[in-house]
Formats: sequence, C-alpha cells, structure tokens
Amino acid sequence: MDNEKLLKEISFKAVRSSGPGGQHVNKTASKAVISFTITSSQIFTPLEKQRLLEKLKSRISQDGILTITCSESRSQHRNKALAIARLFTLLEKSLRVAKSRKKSRPSKNAIEKRIVSKKKNALKKANRKPPSLQ
Repeated sequence: MDNEKLLKEISFKAVRSSGPGGQHVNKTASKAVISFTITSSQIFTPLEKQRLLEKLKSRISQDGILTITCSESRSQHRNKALAIARLFTLLEKSLRVAKSRKKSRPSKNAIEKRIVSKKKNALKKANRKPPSLQ
C-alpha cells in the first residue's frame, strides 16, 4: 500500500466540533472528516477492494465511501493527522490475510495428565462420602 498515492485520493473536510475549546469551539472548524472512496480507488487491486469492502462493510456508506472523523484535539491540523493515521492503520489491518488454522492434537503426555487428574479428583470426591455398611 502506497501512502503517498493514497493521500492524493483522500478528500478532507473541516467541520465545527463539539469537543474541548470553550467559546473558541463555536468559531472554528477543528473537526477533521476524511472521506475515501474504495470502489474508485486506483491504488488497490480488485481483490484488495473486495477484501476491504467485505471487512469494513459496517463503516462504509452505500456509495462505497469510507468516512473517518477526529475531533480529539483543538487543532484542525492535529485532528487531520490523527484521522489520516487511523485510516492507514484501518486499511492495513483490513488488507492483512489471516493465517489458516492447522488442526492439532494433544500430546500423549497431556492426555495422560488429564486422565490422572480426573481420577485423582474422582477419588477425592468419593472419599467425602460416608462409607456404605454393606
């Protein structure tokens, strides 16, 4: 994934934020909103686009636009940098292919230990009962 090319495809918008800032918050647009259209991107292959659309389907609009907002800081520039960093990490995590799980069996020693501990527990509980008079 080429971050330089990805930055060219991102659209940035500044919106008024409800975060910290006191009276200043009503006058400035410090919230950063980043939009990225996955379907029309030139960076990703069709297979990567499909994987992104599948993994991020809860975060993507019907138009195929991924939107990330950030209003943590009072500074618009800081919020923009944080939002871009979030976008990069989100895309990298979504593109990562999970390893397939290989079936494994417990070792003979582990099986034997389990059986011995079960017998020990059974004896302990059997010794708690009163003896039968027969």
